[in-house]
Amino acid sequence: MRSDRIKKGDARAAHRSLLRATGVKEEDFGKPFIGICCSYTDIVPGHVHLNKVAEVAKECVRKAGGVPFVFNTIAVDDGIAMGHVGMKYSLASRELIADCVETMVNAHCFDGMICIPNCDKIVPGMLMASVRCNIPTIFVSGGPMEAGKLHGKAIDLIDVFVGAAAKQNHRISSDELAEIEQWGCPTCGSCSGMFTANSMNCLCEALGMALPMNGTILATSEERRRLYQKAAERIVEMVYAQEELGDAFRGLPRDIITENSVDNAMVLDMAMGGSTNTVLHVLAIANEAGLNYDINRINHLSLRTPNICKVSPSCRYHIEDVHNAGGIHTILGEIRRAKPELLKQDVLTVTGKTLGENIDAWDIRDRAKVCNEALELAAIEPGNQRTTEPMSVPRRAENIDALTLCFDPNDCIRDVEHAYNQEGGLAILFGNLAPNGAVVKTAGVLPQMMQHTGPAVIFESENDAYEGIVAGKVKAGDVVVVRNEGPKGGPGMQEMLAPTTAIKGVKLDDSVALITDGRFSGGTAGACIGHISPEAAAGGPIGLLRNGDVIEIDIPARKLSVKLSDAELAERKKNWTKPEPRFKTGWLARYAAMATSADTGAVLKTPE
Repeated sequence: MRSDRIKKGDARAAHRSLLRATGVKEEDFGKPFIGICCSYTDIVPGHVHLNKVAEVAKECVRKAGGVPFVFNTIAVDDGIAMGHVGMKYSLASRELIADCVETMVNAHCFDGMICIPNCDKIVPGMLMASVRCNIPTIFVSGGPMEAGKLHGKAIDLIDVFVGAAAKQNHRISSDELAEIEQWGCPTCGSCSGMFTANSMNCLCEALGMALPMNGTILATSEERRRLYQKAAERIVEMVYAQEELGDAFRGLPRDIITENSVDNAMVLDMAMGGSTNTVLHVLAIANEAGLNYDINRINHLSLRTPNICKVSPSCRYHIEDVHNAGGIHTILGEIRRAKPELLKQDVLTVTGKTLGENIDAWDIRDRAKVCNEALELAAIEPGNQRTTEPMSVPRRAENIDALTLCFDPNDCIRDVEHAYNQEGGLAILFGNLAPNGAVVKTAGVLPQMMQHTGPAVIFESENDAYEGIVAGKVKAGDVVVVRNEGPKGGPGMQEMLAPTTAIKGVKLDDSVALITDGRFSGGTAGACIGHISPEAAAGGPIGLLRNGDVIEIDIPARKLSVKLSDAELAERKKNWTKPEPRFKTGWLARYAAMATSADTGAVLKTPE
């Protein structure tokens, strides 16, 4: 075993002595050492319960025959960091997390690892580390938050952000805002919509690095405890299998995370309308795995993948509704039934089975007998919202074959015939304003905003944009431009949740678009285009714009451009001055110096 490096032989007597001081017993030295990587912290609601989760996982690993060692990573709460300098540390923390996990695994020679993340950068940071270390690894998240309930309606964190902007715009009262604030985040867990945290936890299932239902079982559910137990049993099995098979063992992260499995993850992302941040993170994970995964490949998948699931902020469903409708493997099952060529079903997963076999076992609508009569209901126009409460759909049970499942095609997870859109929930745009690409969450864009032309209203920071929007500086028809917020310029590529929710709060989301070299929270909806590359700080065209320049957005045609000639842009580039770095000392200064473009995942440069 890998851990023999620190526990076998006379030369390791001192190592064993130190291990005994941690509670390791004589009989433990022949067992696999399992690292339990936990991102517990008291200030993040998605992570506040993970200390207890880690103890459950620790107990389960010991019962399964392993020796558990819990260690922690940092975690930034994007919602709390939003709107001030703290958000600049958010994306940068992904790199720190990856470095810390790599350090702990390799310094202590763990045989296997269970990763317990929950929020945005923590999931990809741990995934990046897993392919670096390449030991048997399973991801099992802390689970999503329940949706809040207010006056009979489900609400979430985005309603609080929108409420704040509405209050500043005198559209609601202080008492109304206070009520929304008190009920928006009712439990622990990752925020309840299809924001970045939940998007990434769901993608782990399609990527093959997590057990089925990892992304959708609520943090407060007893079902999740059973998931931790299964993860513990499986990781010990994997370590022993590697010990027995040696180089023939095919369950390591680099065996699982391949171009084909990344394709599967992106197909899921398109089908469920996940966060635009997933593009950034998936590119970074692929880079760590040594894959040359081109951003154009994502567009190719998007054009072929129907958007069959909508969740907040694109709709009023929440992750609990996705779970009740059958979870991630049911979404994949619906895609497989209609477009089997989209999924690479023979890829390996941490279950020890292929993705196709996992879909066979966990797709509720495939395992149960679907009531075909429900599909004969009147056709629903793509994009329409459900007007009644979602049906109660049985959760997976041991006797699932005996269940009869009836579902409304306008439910949380639709069949392909009744898809919200026959193209995916994300799109990559190109043009003279984004030569290397930009990303938009099409699932959250209103039909009338899929094409939009308007004058640029430029802000040099996220905070300036928010204040300008709520102060009335933006009018119907405008295109808000927020620049110098990219990986280098921000630095750290701040999320633009405040200005995007402000646009919604002042009732301009049906007539105003926003473009930025920064990024968006998974909670963003609307005609909001981010990740514009190259960024302003690198001399990209977005840095050459002037107020009043006419911006053309054509999402169906995948185009983002400014009505300026190449000659005019070249002339402006001659007179462009690189902005002064916002940070000249500390971690953010180092990050800004090393960060690459968003179209490559904003990873750090590797040494020559």
